[in-house]
Amino acid sequence: MRYILSILLIGAALGAALFGMLGLQGSLMRKPPFELFPDMDRQAKLRPQAPFQFMANGLSSQLPPAGTVARSLPIETASGTVYRFEDAPVNTGHEAGTTNFVATNPLPVNAALLQRGRERFDIYCAPCHGRLGDGNGITKKIGVMPAVANLHDQRIVEMTDGEIFNTVSHGKGLMGAAGPLLPTEDRWAVIGYLRALQLSWLGTTNDLPASSSALK
Repeated sequence: MRYILSILLIGAALGAALFGMLGLQGSLMRKPPFELFPDMDRQAKLRPQAPFQFMANGLSSQLPPAGTVARSLPIETASGTVYRFEDAPVNTGHEAGTTNFVATNPLPVNAALLQRGRERFDIYCAPCHGRLGDGNGITKKIGVMPAVANLHDQRIVEMTDGEIFNTVSHGKGLMGAAGPLLPTEDRWAVIGYLRALQLSWLGTTNDLPASSSALK
């Protein structure tokens, strides 16, 4: 009996101690409660542009050392240089400040862009959509995805470049998001190449420039 009573007393004492340490967390008080696991909630830090006498100029914020390599470079678009944090069509696929998709590719469409787009398309898109974009990729042939969009369907041909960019970036239905896999420029390059694929299927001689030798 005495043994059981001792165990109960020890348990009560431990319970009271735990409640004293942890039971008041979240309550209003002048001092922060005891935290058994603070999880780095409070750390020593410097606020931007605050006085800091350790530095020669007395400020906490410092310019990067000479030769520092930026984490990312701006994107050269057809209308000028755009940084990746800006609300610009090249980053979002939308007209700036709106939810409207941009009509055309903001990058200069040239041979280098189309070549890059072809390489990325064959890696990331062709397994499902096929190298011709007709929806007959390897995933359909082996029965993994029996229904894959034909990228030459009229509804996709009529989509704006911005809407396709949005779909490529965020995915749709069973199609996964390629935004985490493909840099911004590569996604636009894929769209440029897709337009070339569509033109090769649906275009006519009327789409060629007047100076083309095919018309002579």
